[in-house]
Formats: sequence, structure tokens, C-alpha cells
Amino acid sequence: MTNNPRVVFAAPASGSGKTTVTCGILQALKLRGEKIFSFKCGPDYIDPMFQEKVIGVRSGTLDLFFSDENTLRRLFCRHAKDSTISLVEGVMGYYDGLATDSEEASTYAVAKALSAPVVLIVNGRGQALSALATLEGFLRFREDSGIRGVIFNQMSEAVFTALKPRIEEMGVLPIGYVPKVPELVIESRHLGLVTPGEIDDLSDKLNHLAQLLEKTIDFDALIKLANDVPVLSFTEEKAVSVLPKTRIAVACDEAFCFLYKDNLALLSEMGAEIIFFSPIHDGALPEGIDGLILPGGYPELYAEQLSENTSMREAISKVICNGMPTLAECGGFLYLHRELGDMNDKFWPMAGVLPEKAWRTNRLGRFGYITLHAKDNSAYFEAGDQIRAHEYHYFESGDPGTDLLAVKPNGRRRWECVHTKGNLLCGFPHLFYESNPKFIERFLRRCLQKEK
Repeated sequence: MTNNPRVVFAAPASGSGKTTVTCGILQALKLRGEKIFSFKCGPDYIDPMFQEKVIGVRSGTLDLFFSDENTLRRLFCRHAKDSTISLVEGVMGYYDGLATDSEEASTYAVAKALSAPVVLIVNGRGQALSALATLEGFLRFREDSGIRGVIFNQMSEAVFTALKPRIEEMGVLPIGYVPKVPELVIESRHLGLVTPGEIDDLSDKLNHLAQLLEKTIDFDALIKLANDVPVLSFTEEKAVSVLPKTRIAVACDEAFCFLYKDNLALLSEMGAEIIFFSPIHDGALPEGIDGLILPGGYPELYAEQLSENTSMREAISKVICNGMPTLAECGGFLYLHRELGDMNDKFWPMAGVLPEKAWRTNRLGRFGYITLHAKDNSAYFEAGDQIRAHEYHYFESGDPGTDLLAVKPNGRRRWECVHTKGNLLCGFPHLFYESNPKFIERFLRRCLQKEK
């Protein structure tokens, strides 16, 4: 049991500016000396990566499709235990869930599961009193909305000052406002937030934003609100198997950067030693490894560099063809193809484990949450096993696989996907290991076998 100070930042809709506001507040809190852990609701890799590499705060994800409420609280407490404050950035609109008419797995559901106060970030552009109608609507939509504070984005000091007494009459803390500052807005692109290296002078931009927010946000009120929380309890779940030590090589560089912290933690908890390596920069795989993980990322942006590293392509192809246990997701899956098209539709030789090409399309492929069902017994699944996952890709493969069945949460759409060939599992879905720890136990047991 623990009493971690925490607050959820939510918004009426995507595009309200909550990512920019959240990053500015994280930067300001860091400069104040707070020990922060930042969470992002949903399956997103990019915001946490951005916050860690650019702002320098520890960050992870919280997701009520991947995890039940008890597991969510357990994972939250594991990460937040040494923090003086935890900020949870919501996803989409506050009440938006798995289905159009459902709040399941929404930011609202996460806030309830964490017993966390909510600060609603409302875009006040072109509004005055009307901005309060949005706030009141979100307060009334659910009696237990949990909304305790509000920040207005793109609002002037004069308008906020005039509205402040009305906000207080509604029983909500007027935490502050953010004036219109287009030069400090954080951009988005095809996979979400831009990667850190793509924004010039980003640290300066965030420092300027933090300095601005020190004048417009009541940080003392925000910190007090985050501390006004009940003790958060959870039930310890059945301990996972701790196996003899294995050495697992995990690709991690500009091209392969989509890694769930909780996936890596579960591997370590089960006895794996994780050795990071770069398929772009390293000439060879780490020595003495027992298994290989190729996560998602942006191989299409680095296709030329990946292709030119012939020794790495050949090394990865050789160990996989010789039976090394390997998990390859989305970007890692693309890397295993014979050729990969880049953003200019030029094709580059890749590892060649799969004989097909992979290419760019102009639309999202099979997008969203899925539950993967094992059709038959394989190295890491028994027939009927399930694991939760997420797909999000603009690329397509000549052979996306047919060994698992993907089912959308509403059950109305399903498709075959993923290859499970010997000790290789590869496909577009990003897997969440905690939703089926037995999957990872089987992977590590395969890694322990003398003859792979």
C-alpha cells in the first residue's frame, strides 16, 4: 500500500493542447526539484520516449485494455514509488473509451482506478464564458467525474481573471491558463509526437514554456491537489517464474525505439539480462546471447543506414535461421523482410528472413487494440491462448502471417496475422507481455535450451 501523490491531465478532445501543457508542466516541476514520474494513458510509446529523452523525467504507460484495474495499480505503484509527484496524461477525450458509446479503458476509467484527481485542459481559443459551458458539461456528464481543477489553453490573462470566480463557484480549482504561444507548441506527425532529434532547440523551447507557465499556473495548488489522494492499494498477483539467467539482445536505437517499460521489467523479473544493441551502428550482435527481440520503431526512416550495415543484417539473419528464439514486432518485423520501402518508396535490402517485400501505404493499416488468439500450438503459445496487443502502421507486408487470430474489442472485426515459425514470432502487433506472462516464460525457456 502506498500514498503516491498523483494527478491526471485530461481534455475534452484530442487537439486541446494537453501534450504541450503536460510537457511544459513536467519541465517546470523538474526545474523546481520535484522527483517526477510521468505516465501516458493508452498504448502510446512516443510521448513517454519524448518525455524521457527531452525533459529527462522517467515515463511509462498505463492502459486498461492491456491491464485490469488491479494490475494497473500495481504497475503504477511500482514505477511511482520513489516519486514526489506522478503526472498521468490522458488520451483522446476524457470519456472516450474502446467503443464509440463506451468509457471502458478511457482516461476517466484510469483516473477512477487510480483514485486520482483530474485537471481538465480546455482549449479556450475564441471563447470567454462559453469555455465554462464545456467545463460544466464534463462535470455533469458523470457524477463521479473526478474533475477537481481546470487549465485553459490559448486563453488571455484578462479572460481567465474574469472567469476565475465563476470557476470557483463550480467547485473547481482554477489552476491557471496558457496564452497563445504557437512558437512553443509541440508538433505531431504520422506516428504521434515527433521523435526528440527532429526538433531544433527543443530543450530551449521547453525551458521557455516552463518559464511562461511559472507565471500562469498555480503550481502550489497543483502540487497540493496531487497530494490530496487516498492510499492506493492493490492485491499482489501470483509471482512469475524466475528462471536461470538468460542474455537477451534487444534492438534499441533511432530505428527501434518502441519499448514498453513493463515488458522489459517482466523480462528482468523472470531472470533475463537485457543487452541493448543498435542494428544501425553496431557491426555485430552482442556476444553470448540466448535470445533476440526486435521492437517497433521507424525502420522506414533509416532504411538506407540499416541496409548499409550488411554485417548486422547477415548476423541477424544467421541466428534466426539457426533457431535463436526471436520476437519481432512491427518495425522489427519490417526489418526481417527481403526488402523495405522507405518514405520515398525506394526499396532497400533488409535481413531477408522473410522472402517478401514491405512497403508504405497512404493509410493506417489494421489499427487499434486487439486480442490475439492462438489457433494452434507453437513455441510460445498453446492453442486457445490469448495475449493483448495493439496495431498502428502505415506499412504493409507481402505476407503479414496467418498463425494468430486478431479480434477487436467489440468482436465484430477479426483477421489472421503473425508468423510463428519454429522459434521465430514476428508480425505487426505490439504485444503487452503482462497480459500473458506465460508467453514470456515460454520464450525464455526456449532461450535456455542448449539446442535452439
